[in-house]
Amino acid sequence: MSRRNPKGREINGIVLLDKDTGLSSNAALQQVKRLFFAKKAGHTGSLDPLASGILPICLGQATKVAQFLLDDDKRYFVRGKLGEMTDTLDSEGEIVKTQAFEHLKEAEIIDAVMSFQGDILQVPPMYSALKKDGQPLYKLARQGIDVERPPRPITIHNIDFISYEQGVVTLEVSCSKGTYIRSLIQDIGDKLGCGAHVIELRRTGFTHIDIAQTIKFSELEGLATDDYQLLDEKIFATEDMLPDIESISLNAQQAKDIRFGRSILCDRQGLSHKVKLFDQSQVFLGIGEPDEDGGIKPKRLFV
Repeated sequence: MSRRNPKGREINGIVLLDKDTGLSSNAALQQVKRLFFAKKAGHTGSLDPLASGILPICLGQATKVAQFLLDDDKRYFVRGKLGEMTDTLDSEGEIVKTQAFEHLKEAEIIDAVMSFQGDILQVPPMYSALKKDGQPLYKLARQGIDVERPPRPITIHNIDFISYEQGVVTLEVSCSKGTYIRSLIQDIGDKLGCGAHVIELRRTGFTHIDIAQTIKFSELEGLATDDYQLLDEKIFATEDMLPDIESISLNAQQAKDIRFGRSILCDRQGLSHKVKLFDQSQVFLGIGEPDEDGGIKPKRLFV
C-alpha cells in the first residue's frame, strides 16, 4: 500500500522494541507506527523515559491482546543510588533529601535487598499512571499533591545481587505484574535508613521474551524500504507471543459460531482459563474463555 494512503497499512503482529533511554513509551510507539506505516498500533507495559529495554509494540489486531501480555512476569536490570531521595524516585527528579550511607557494609545491604524477595505489599509511586478519581497520579504529583495510595500485593520472584560500589547497588529482579522497581529501590533505601533512587533501569525480559529478541529503532530505520518487506520480517505473530495460553483448534462450524460471537461446546470440557482459538486452517481467531455452561465464549477476536 502506498505511503500516500492516510489510513496506513492493515498489518497485524508484535514488534519487540528495545526502547532507548530518554524516550517516553508513547513517543517510541509513534516512531514505530510511522515507520511501519501501520493503521493502528499500541504498546504493552509502559516504560519510564529513564528506562530502556523491552517494549512490545502491538500492530493492528494485535492491540486486542495487549492486556494478556501485561499479565506476564518481567525481569529488570537496575542500579540504585543510596543516600539520595528524589520526588520521582529516579534520577529524573529533584533530590528532596540526603542521608549518610557510607557506614553501611555490603553484607547489610545484601540482607536488606533479599528481605524483599517473595510476596510483599508495595505502595505505588505518586509519579505513575495509576489514577485517583479519574486523574493520573503523576499529574497530581506535578501539582504538588500527594494522595494516599493503598499498598498492593506483588511478588518479587528473585533478586540477584550483582554488586555494590561507591553507594550504587546493582541488581537483577524478576517480579510479577504491577511491580514498580522505583518503589522497590526506595523501600530498600528506607530499610537501610539512608534512602535511595533509581539511576538506571532496563527491562530485560518478560516470562517468555528475552532482550536478545528485541530490535532498536535505529536498526528498524535501516530496514526501511518502499515495500516494507524487511521491516515486516521483524513482526512476530501475535499467537507466538502468548505461549502460556493453551491452544484449541475449531472445526468449521465452531469457527463460524465464534466469529458471530456465539459460545461453542468442544471436547475440552472443564476449562477454567483463557484459550487461543484457531480455525480448521490454523488461522488464529483470537482469545476465548469459559462460559457458565461449560463451553467457550469469545473474549477478544481478530475478526
